[in-house]
Amino acid sequence: MVVHAAAARREAAVIRAAAPPSAGAGAGAGAGAGETLDRTLRALAEPTRRAVVDLLRTGPRRASDIAATLETSRQAMSRHLRVLRHAGLIHEVGAAQPDDDARARTYRLDTQPIAELHDWLGGVQAFWDAQMLAFKAHAERVARQRGVSPAVTSGRRALPPAPAPAAAPTRKRVARRGRS
Repeated sequence: MVVHAAAARREAAVIRAAAPPSAGAGAGAGAGAGETLDRTLRALAEPTRRAVVDLLRTGPRRASDIAATLETSRQAMSRHLRVLRHAGLIHEVGAAQPDDDARARTYRLDTQPIAELHDWLGGVQAFWDAQMLAFKAHAERVARQRGVSPAVTSGRRALPPAPAPAAAPTRKRVARRGRS
């Protein structure tokens, strides 16, 4: 019972974190790009929710079909779908009332949060591409200054040979020294 209560508290915290801001918070201002990205990443941090997104890429599906495909209980799937819904990653298609039977609800992927994540990752990728090009230019410049061919710097650099170890005393000498 304690384990289930702890899991329920953790799941409630994820849902609260993924929930859109209330109307009172921010005086009508919507969630910023950073908040949307945070909700998206929190929702996608769980493997089952990523699997749901993968399934919905092929088209809309009923909640019960998603649960059956992923071999998850309907109750657990309901919680995962709620987190994804609050994060804006999915939405219900043709839901008449919020308290309708969840098994009959059909869900569709909303591409806007994924597009925002893609744009953000594109910026991160561009930053690291520029860093790697600058590092490559630096390494080639240093190689030219040292007179090393740039082709040599593209592979692994061989380590210098290790110095020869000092001659170790033989067993007899150790034994003789010990007797004196």
